[in-house]
Amino acid sequence: MSEQPRVEIYTKEDCPYCEKAKDLFDSKDVEYETYNVTGDDDLFEEMVERADGRKTAPEVFIDDELIGGWDDTSALDETGELDEKLGIADDTEDGEVLEHRKLIIAGTGIAGLTAAIYAGRSNNEPLVIEGDEPGGQLTLTTDVANYPGFPEGISGPELVNNMKEQATQFGAELENGIIESVDSDQRPFRVELTNGDVYTADAVIAASGASARTLGIPGEDELMGYGLSTCATCDGAFFRGEDMLVVGGGDAAMEEATFLTKFADTVYIAHRRDEFRAEDYWVDRVEEKVEEGEIEIMKNTEVIELHGSQEEGVDHVTLVENDQGHPTDRLDDPETEEFDFDVGAVFFAIGHTPNTDYLEGTGVEMDADGYLKTKGGDGGGQTETHVPGIFGAGDVVDYHYQQAVTAAGMGSKAALDADEYLEDLERADSSIEEVEPAAADD
Repeated sequence: MSEQPRVEIYTKEDCPYCEKAKDLFDSKDVEYETYNVTGDDDLFEEMVERADGRKTAPEVFIDDELIGGWDDTSALDETGELDEKLGIADDTEDGEVLEHRKLIIAGTGIAGLTAAIYAGRSNNEPLVIEGDEPGGQLTLTTDVANYPGFPEGISGPELVNNMKEQATQFGAELENGIIESVDSDQRPFRVELTNGDVYTADAVIAASGASARTLGIPGEDELMGYGLSTCATCDGAFFRGEDMLVVGGGDAAMEEATFLTKFADTVYIAHRRDEFRAEDYWVDRVEEKVEEGEIEIMKNTEVIELHGSQEEGVDHVTLVENDQGHPTDRLDDPETEEFDFDVGAVFFAIGHTPNTDYLEGTGVEMDADGYLKTKGGDGGGQTETHVPGIFGAGDVVDYHYQQAVTAAGMGSKAALDADEYLEDLERADSSIEEVEPAAADD
């Protein structure tokens, strides 16, 4: 057996994606070395040099080969290439079913983990597929102050880790991976992962959440990770002393802007409308920072281009402003002003896209944005989709509330609905078994 390659991970404090990277290698029983660059300028410069100028964490190396950040590492894991680099690729033939499970849960956010806890307690021994963002969006939240039972608040990663431990105690099994497709033309369902692993399942709970949106503007692809980020808590400290721009007007934007005041010279918020969508709590906190001179707000303003290089990072952005709002819809309006604005880092906080691609072709109904449609209403079966045996919970269904506590509630409902479905399935199978011997005697 060949010697395990050397795995190195540069990390920083309060870095959810760093924890995701470590969890990934832990799940593979692979040893690794970590280097915490927080407060260590020499180590930080070493990371930047080895990572071809990237100023973000984590940065992963295997035998001195740059793998990249969390997105790069998880992408390699999806295809199975990461296991090959680690020398742990299995010899299972493509398409071969590894195992049958009564219940598979897609996602390890609050909805998925709550479903796993309830399903485990019902002896359904769920297999929980982590997804491309293990722990979900809550792992990017430093301070969860509105989840019941924690009067002093709790960090998102800590809450998620507690729930993972609770789920496994009740019999849930967590596996790192991403579901590629669900085949509903056969029963049990055939569930295929992006790395080629295949399972069958009697029921599936879709709790795969939603991923951060980007704008698709010039400079975005080139500068992602080089001064552009979708996670302030992950990368804000790397740009200490810079002016920083947060794009968005919801709770996430307000929270990220408030967090960034710890490091920035000035934090600017660009919002395309005149009014924020955020809760009053977050707006009030931002207004306090405005009064203290730490945050400046630019309403009716949008960013249309990012400027800089991977060597030097973000240098400035191009903004457009119109007093009527949504200025990119009014670029031909003479009242729309276009101007360049100097900032050293940009953070997108502009909403999310539901992760439902793997359910295409199953018959599960979705709205125009890809959110799952469930039965809803009163009584049982509220999380049922239009395909018997497939259930939906959390942000993959809920585009309105999108709160941790509502996701947990939906996760519990989905597990209870799935349990009832599985019991009905078992009773139906038992009835068939009882009838068949009698028919044979005739």
